[in-house]
Amino acid sequence: MVRAVVFDLDGTLIDSALDIHAAANRVLREQGLTELDLPTLKSFVGEGVRVLMQRCLDHAHASTSPEDIQQAVAHFLEIYAEDPAKHTVIYPGVQDLLAKLQSRGDRLGICTNKPEAITRTVLKDLGLTSTFRVVVGGDTLPTRKPDPSGLLATIAQLGSKPDETIYVGDSEVDAATAQAAGVKFVLFTKGYRKSPVASIPHWRAHDTFAEIESALITNDATANG
Repeated sequence: MVRAVVFDLDGTLIDSALDIHAAANRVLREQGLTELDLPTLKSFVGEGVRVLMQRCLDHAHASTSPEDIQQAVAHFLEIYAEDPAKHTVIYPGVQDLLAKLQSRGDRLGICTNKPEAITRTVLKDLGLTSTFRVVVGGDTLPTRKPDPSGLLATIAQLGSKPDETIYVGDSEVDAATAQAAGVKFVLFTKGYRKSPVASIPHWRAHDTFAEIESALITNDATANG
């Protein structure tokens, strides 16, 4: 029996690419570096801010020394924190699914590589704060995904166990995290993944949240899978 459903954030519940893109390009622009197009930026998202900025600098053929990366990270976070949900939208069907999971009594959490403070700001701006009992960000613990510690901590704080939990995400990193934690993984295929669906380990894979709702609620797959 499933007691908890944990979600990734960027590319899973929300499309935040425009805001991340704007902040990253401002960092590059203010350093006189070549800006990124949106598809390239999306391919860099998912492994935390440090990896994001390292990839941005590398793409612009700039220095990727630890000092330069850290400076870029600090600048990005300063810019992004100003208004992190300005152009961010919730994917269609997400709110219906969350409401139905809550009404069924499932405990809901977030496990993301986005910094926790910014994650909480985005959730607040989008009216989702009260939906999630637990939020674990990329800087909440010393490790981040695909290390399973964050997901396991989220599950424990929700009062659940790995075999009583579903993790919903959109990427290779999310799949690896779920696999390492021993948790069933539902892949939202229209997020920021880089690989074909068939090459990403998953329990279920769906293009829309209406399909995910059907799998998790209408067909009661969480109880029978």
